[in-house]
Amino acid sequence: VFISSLSEFPKPRSKNQRNSREREREMGALTAAIIAIAGLALSWVAIEMACKPCLEKGREAIDRNLNPDYDPDDDTIRAPLNPNPPTSASADDNDSDATSSVVKAV
Repeated sequence: VFISSLSEFPKPRSKNQRNSREREREMGALTAAIIAIAGLALSWVAIEMACKPCLEKGREAIDRNLNPDYDPDDDTIRAPLNPNPPTSASADDNDSDATSSVVKAV
């Protein structure tokens, strides 16, 4: 009776069968890793293409801020608030004149 119950157990696998299954598992893991890396690379490219204008402006701003020779005052030309200030004598004379006007820029 005891002998017949031993024959029901599965036979031990050979080393070649074990090695082939381990190789299959390793190849499966390697394949999954390669697919994941390819997916990340493609998604990075898609984001770069979709957000290109915004990313370029941000990168330019970062480059300007990291540049030690950059002076923010050189970028904009600041106009005076009153480009042609009237003199005190001409201001009194031209108050009634409709052709002269002073443009105030704020």
